[in-house]
Amino acid sequence: MQNPSWSHIEHDADIGLRARAPSRESLFEAMGEALTAVVTDPASVRLERQLDIHCEAPDDALLLVDWLNALIYEMATRRMIFGSWRVKFDGHKLDARVEGETVDRARHRPVVEIKGATYTALSVEQDSSGNWQAQCVVDV
Repeated sequence: MQNPSWSHIEHDADIGLRARAPSRESLFEAMGEALTAVVTDPASVRLERQLDIHCEAPDDALLLVDWLNALIYEMATRRMIFGSWRVKFDGHKLDARVEGETVDRARHRPVVEIKGATYTALSVEQDSSGNWQAQCVVDV
């Protein structure tokens, strides 16, 4: 696997996120992109402002939920949308720099508001070939 990929998966009234990537860093970045894609096309987001995010959890699955919820919190409180995610790890500590802009309703045409990442269908795994995959359901 050379490039990360993500998709949305069906889940009752909510939306599932799924990603595959060659590294844990790019996996979490892809999940950030999948999260933005629930709201708008990530390619439409201008990289005008940077923000640092820090999370820590006892394992990768809980760290993924914390990461997604930190992004959701910043999106809601700063009225921002993100188009770039750079993640670094030190064990189960995540340091990220995200870039984006204030939501422009006319250009971004937000589809839904994300309420939070859940533990439903949550998983983060590395396969035998070294690639990473994750999934998580977000409440909309």
